[in-house]
Amino acid sequence: RPPPRFEDTGGPTRKMPPSASAVDFFQLFVPDNVLKNMVVQTNMYAKKFQERFGSDGAWVEVTLTEMKAFLGYMISTSISHCESVLSIWSGGFYSNRSLALVMSQARFEKILKYFHVVAFRSSQTTHGLYKVQPFLDSLQNSFDSAFRPSQTQVLHEPLIDEDPVFIATCTERELRKRKKRKFSLWVRQCSSTGFIIQIYVHLKEGGGPDGLDALKNKPQLHSMVARSLCRNAAGKNYIIFTGPSITSLTLFEEFEKQGIYCCGLLSARKSDCTGLPLSMLTNPATPPARGQYQIKMKGNMSLICWYNKGHFRFLTNAYSPVQQGVIIKRKSGEIPCPLAVEAFAAHLSYICRYDDKYSKYFISHKPNKTWQQVFWFAISIAINNAYILYKMSDAYHVKRYSRAQFGERLVRELLGLEDASPTH
Repeated sequence: RPPPRFEDTGGPTRKMPPSASAVDFFQLFVPDNVLKNMVVQTNMYAKKFQERFGSDGAWVEVTLTEMKAFLGYMISTSISHCESVLSIWSGGFYSNRSLALVMSQARFEKILKYFHVVAFRSSQTTHGLYKVQPFLDSLQNSFDSAFRPSQTQVLHEPLIDEDPVFIATCTERELRKRKKRKFSLWVRQCSSTGFIIQIYVHLKEGGGPDGLDALKNKPQLHSMVARSLCRNAAGKNYIIFTGPSITSLTLFEEFEKQGIYCCGLLSARKSDCTGLPLSMLTNPATPPARGQYQIKMKGNMSLICWYNKGHFRFLTNAYSPVQQGVIIKRKSGEIPCPLAVEAFAAHLSYICRYDDKYSKYFISHKPNKTWQQVFWFAISIAINNAYILYKMSDAYHVKRYSRAQFGERLVRELLGLEDASPTH
């Protein structure tokens, strides 16, 4: 049967002028009104804090210009890969004289002490992320309005863990001081551009049934994550690629009713295999030849067991199982496979390349507060998305900045060291 029809043209929804600067792209997602709210909330928190714990003579209310500079300093750690943002003012390897002159270290530390996105808990809030949720919601709305994704998308956990170089060089004591992350971050990502369309943060609230430890082995929690990530995707004939922890017959059938098609890798150990034939989940005594496969179908859903130095199982309703594909290996040449397997491998390798390229530009500052960790990860994702839009715009053909140069440019523009070209 033919693959699901898709007539929407993906890509940026707004044409940016060739003169657009790095800040213009960043402010598609974090505009001035969001920054002004941070200014108000930070000042409110500082006032309340001082009423409770005694006045702070060195504090003066923060301004929008200072808030932009504060963000700029934090973002600079994603390019220098330096753990401590305070190194900018030190005389060491990571010091940066031109950045250090914009604001004194004492002033920066004061803003860092009082920085808030939501200063107070409202009476009806029970959510653990209440201090950052309004920011995540506004970010989500701006992602939706700035970009239309292609038909194929991937659900996965991006690489946001510690920089391996840092882990190798830091001392045992520093590692022990480091608290374990109390949340997991999942994304729905456009697999032809790498643009992150939707973010889902799952909090580890104690060791309860909804905790992160439970998330590792409870397929129903993974299904909950998938439903949340795809809540705006219904009726658009998207094809979603999933890993073994999300792939399940029940979920795929539920998504098909909503007009969402899926292709997922299955694992007898990690996946929820309810409703799947056991004969397809057990390996035969003698392995078949490379590239051979078996198929079982139920309606539009097909279960494929393909052999290539091991058994790989796929569940899909997006591709016809009789359509042929091929996987090209450098050494062994072409290995035949169903089209679903070829498509899955191609999209997954793209996301791996994206992770390799962009995950090293996450903000390196490591706060202890969970809401702040989530906030800085969200800002990092917004900058990566801004760069992807920049690469698809006319402005890229004017300057052709790399991701690192784009980050440096953004920092200097936020600090007021470079004129952000007027686009309005």
